Amino acid sequence: MASNYVEGIKSANASDSETRVSMPKSSFAALSAQMLINEQARVNRGEFSRDSLQVLQNRLDKHILPRFGASQVTSVDYKELLAFSQYLSKTLSSITVSQYLIAIRKVLLIAVQSGVVSKLPEFPRIKIVTTPRGAFTPSEYWKIIRTARSLVGAQHPSTVDLKARHFKLRSTDYLMPADLPWAVGFMVNSFIRPSDLKTLKHRHVEIVTNVNTYLRLSLPITKSHTKPIVTLQPAVRIYKKLLDHQKSSGFASQADYVFLPQIKDRNYAQFILAYYFNWVLQITDLKLGPHGGARTLYSLRHSAITFRLLYGQGIDLLTLARNARTSVDMINKHYASTVSGEQNIGLLQSRRTVR
Repeated sequence: MASNYVEGIKSANASDSETRVSMPKSSFAALSAQMLINEQARVNRGEFSRDSLQVLQNRLDKHILPRFGASQVTSVDYKELLAFSQYLSKTLSSITVSQYLIAIRKVLLIAVQSGVVSKLPEFPRIKIVTTPRGAFTPSEYWKIIRTARSLVGAQHPSTVDLKARHFKLRSTDYLMPADLPWAVGFMVNSFIRPSDLKTLKHRHVEIVTNVNTYLRLSLPITKSHTKPIVTLQPAVRIYKKLLDHQKSSGFASQADYVFLPQIKDRNYAQFILAYYFNWVLQITDLKLGPHGGARTLYSLRHSAITFRLLYGQGIDLLTLARNARTSVDMINKHYASTVSGEQNIGLLQSRRTVR
């Protein structure tokens, strides 16, 4: 697998992260390893996120290397890439298939730069079909909040038999944590991603009180975004209540995590929040959106952005995109696509003030 190749290269010359592979340079596996080393160097320079590198490596290990690892890169042509994309399309979405092809392109680009091949082969064109992420309506959001609060301390009926993809729920975590309702409200009022819940520490949070009251979140880098996020005012109240709760448990220092600080494995902490949020969705019958798409913690971020598009007075997409650490294009594709003209009829019918 890719990780094994990388470790072999690193041990051969640990002082040089850009060392060329010792395996035959025309091997797809060798060039994959070299590509990962180069991407690791980008992570070290802050140009590429560690999570994105892990996703890239997972894709290599899962489908790409089993298919092409033993091949010479010269044999990876349009015909092979088309067959591979058709194979992936049986079980994966169009955007995921496209991302697999991007990973292969990264490997073949190393081959071009190394002089193994003269140019990249033609790649199949994949039409990306985007599905708007299932936001909640305001009434659904409040239903979720009330239900989550009522379930704090309750035990999920199937916890004993739970076996998840990456984790098994520990017996110490069979009860709904008090952090979940706060996490739900915090996400909708701060635009953060679910992955931010596991990395957010108190040192990243600053309460700002002037003309406007809000939190300034100086989060770790996500998807190459470094700018702070500013929240809506309700996030301040939520954070203060959560902070008081954490103080009573001895987890309110600057180095402590904001959510589930007692759990050292932060991936497991994120799993806990996602698992109990899913329970709330099942109880409220809100797991599926109006078009049948499954809702997750990520739907809270979608709700945060959609609510601003609907109810924010004159907010522009650039400001919203920058504060949510995304792009205007992503706002248009995944968030604004769910907003209809009728929902903003007031703005459509408004007139400029005559001076």
